[in-house]
Amino acid sequence: MTTTFTDETRERAREIIARYPADRSRSALLPLLHLVQAEEGYVSPAGVTFCAEVLGLNKAQVGAVATFYTMYKRKPTGDFLVSVCTNTMCNVLGGQEVYDTLSEHLGVGHDETTADGTITLEHAECLAACDYGPVMTVNYDFFDGVDASTAVGVVDELRAGGRPMPTRGARLCTLKEMAVQLAGFADEREGAVADGGPGEPTLRGLRLAQEHGVSVPGFDPNTPIRSKAEADKAAAEAKAKAEAAKPAPAEASAAPVKGGDGASAPTGVAEPAKPAEASGSTTRDVKAPDDKSPQVRTAETRQPDAGTAVPDAPGTKVPTDGTGTAPEAGDARSAEAAGVAANPPAGDGKPAGDEAGAQERNLTEAKAGTDADGAGPADANETGAQK
Repeated sequence: MTTTFTDETRERAREIIARYPADRSRSALLPLLHLVQAEEGYVSPAGVTFCAEVLGLNKAQVGAVATFYTMYKRKPTGDFLVSVCTNTMCNVLGGQEVYDTLSEHLGVGHDETTADGTITLEHAECLAACDYGPVMTVNYDFFDGVDASTAVGVVDELRAGGRPMPTRGARLCTLKEMAVQLAGFADEREGAVADGGPGEPTLRGLRLAQEHGVSVPGFDPNTPIRSKAEADKAAAEAKAKAEAAKPAPAEASAAPVKGGDGASAPTGVAEPAKPAEASGSTTRDVKAPDDKSPQVRTAETRQPDAGTAVPDAPGTKVPTDGTGTAPEAGDARSAEAAGVAANPPAGDGKPAGDEAGAQERNLTEAKAGTDADGAGPADANETGAQK
């Protein structure tokens, strides 16, 4: 079934895309997926096509994102998504019992919707509210410290047309109304925004800090938050101050430089730099040629030629031929060249080690349906594998 999205949805899609730079419009995909879910109740194939068209993407790119995040539903979902945490903490406190009771009461399992289309039930791995467990959310609003009885009471009120108040936050809205907010648009319902006071478990850490005088050094809670213009101005002033504090570059010495014969060198010619003092290491500092691969360069570092190795360099051992005599300088390079020639690098078409002849032979045997001994197709496959 093809869905034609409303003009309002298309206008909102243009507004979402306009929030991002022209060369970063793909970043609008997440809110756009919430937008199409706000109209249909889930991200349908038509919604994937719509997002792909307005962003200039292909459907596979959009589908990869829509299937990654669990908040995007891929099949029709009820007005209220009831999620019960069954992870470790909530489970220990009775979360699994809450989920099992709701499943039996509603007659649905995980990710299933009641026949009246009101409620979709799911068990969640973690709802990030362990200190309030066991917890349940309805369209991502929290009901803290629930048990089987209170959970059944919430869903019954929802099915009767009521809107129970969450433990923290404003009065509930439908999943489609929630998707509009997630797309980045204000909820115009009366009472849609409400102050939900923090619960006692959240405040416990603050109270302990106050009791024991624990605070961040120099923290002033009354410090005003600067606007972007003020922050930019302060950053520019700090940068200018740092530039002014930099020392002036040293001027070239005007003193004449004596030449080898005692005569003065031409004015402006700097004195040759003195060589750096020796560090005491006997390891030679030889720059590796740029045309060598990292593998070859690493091999030469670990096992250099006898002609270039320094006996007392850390980690260096000059190879010998068993008689105590070091090999000629070119032996290691010859062996290296032979190894490279015998192991050509793999191309993009096949992994290293594949042999085209063996592949063609196996394909020929498979097509023939029998091998030289008259084996059947199954035996031919086994024979090819053994070969």
